[in-house]
Amino acid sequence: MHYVSEILPSLISGTGMTLSIFFWTIIISIPLGILVGLGMMTRFKPLTWIINIYVWLMRGTPLLLQLIFVFYGLPIIGVVFPRYEAALFAFILNYTAYFAEIFRGGLQAIPAGQYESARVLRLTNWQTLRKIVIPQVVKIVLPSIGNEVINLVKDSSLVYVIGLGDLLRAGNVAMARDVTLLPMVLVAVIYLLLTAVCTLVLRRLEKHYSYWR
Repeated sequence: MHYVSEILPSLISGTGMTLSIFFWTIIISIPLGILVGLGMMTRFKPLTWIINIYVWLMRGTPLLLQLIFVFYGLPIIGVVFPRYEAALFAFILNYTAYFAEIFRGGLQAIPAGQYESARVLRLTNWQTLRKIVIPQVVKIVLPSIGNEVINLVKDSSLVYVIGLGDLLRAGNVAMARDVTLLPMVLVAVIYLLLTAVCTLVLRRLEKHYSYWR
């Protein structure tokens, strides 16, 4: 316990970095995912073509490779990001693409009769989207969004590759210094706690929206 109390402050500090990446990615990528998902359904073909290529690239290459490219590759063409901003930029680009596909599927699951009923009621496009479409889409996509949120907690460990002091890096440094696996066991426990909290929140959200059944 004495050793745990010695390394715990560094692990907590690393957890702060992990949570920072997690929260900012969620806050920014979900709204962007909605916009990109709507863009994928537009009738303006050049826009849908560009968006589809973007989504294909983000989903077709590993997030680790994207992190390396943003931090080490973009400076070749004069675009330089600090470590934290590079990690956040890569995560937002990646998760926006996944959320866009999820929201596109949710939007396409809404029956055409819903839109026709809205026109009969003389609702504007914004009113239709806000009062009829979005509430139904949220319920449809919530389980898939939940899976991505859980994945994001674990994917945040990839920032270690560009030298950010996240939870995994803090545990790895302590393990290499003290030649013991105990720091990594604590890292695993912290990740399990984080995913458990996310799972609990997401299940409460699903229960909240289950009254539409």
